[in-house]
Amino acid sequence: MFDIRVAADVKKLAKDFSFFAQGQIPFATAKALNAVAERVRDDERANMQKVFDGPTPFTLNAIRIKKATKAKPEAVVYVMDKTAAYLEPYENGGLNKLNSRALLKPVEQKVNQFGNLPARTLQRLNARSDVFVGKVKTKNGVVNGFWQRTKAKRGKQGGLKLLIKFEDAHEAKQRLNYRQVAKRSVDAGFKREFLKAMDAALKSAR
Repeated sequence: MFDIRVAADVKKLAKDFSFFAQGQIPFATAKALNAVAERVRDDERANMQKVFDGPTPFTLNAIRIKKATKAKPEAVVYVMDKTAAYLEPYENGGLNKLNSRALLKPVEQKVNQFGNLPARTLQRLNARSDVFVGKVKTKNGVVNGFWQRTKAKRGKQGGLKLLIKFEDAHEAKQRLNYRQVAKRSVDAGFKREFLKAMDAALKSAR
């Protein structure tokens, strides 16, 4: 879904080069494609930082490159499968997901850019021995959320206190525009990178 394949058609760019220079074209093409692929990767990461508030290094570093070679003039910019799964709704719409499961929405709680509880909140709750997360049957039906086990005091029995309630999964609102970002990077950079690579190749071959 997030794969961007950058292939080269250099006939128009190469027609003005001499017969000697023609031999350098496959090398220059591969080098230019890889430079453009790196530019796409960097621009995609920068775009994620604009769309999301503080994306994790795991998310940013999931954008990888399969480099072009002289024999195969095609570079691929892709997102690792695990990360692509939870980013997909932000590209094409749909429910926020993690590990292929729809995420639950915290009710009346401060959430991060993904609509989830901040990591610090989760760490604080998980560190408490009197708190658990799960479904509890109440008089109003089954409620999913974080619950606290309360102690008996002043004649009152101990029980369960709802700290955070979860509702159904929520629609992803932000949009990455992943392919549009990649297209702009490719359109703006290939010719420049190809001519630069040819110039370097010809200088080194003399």
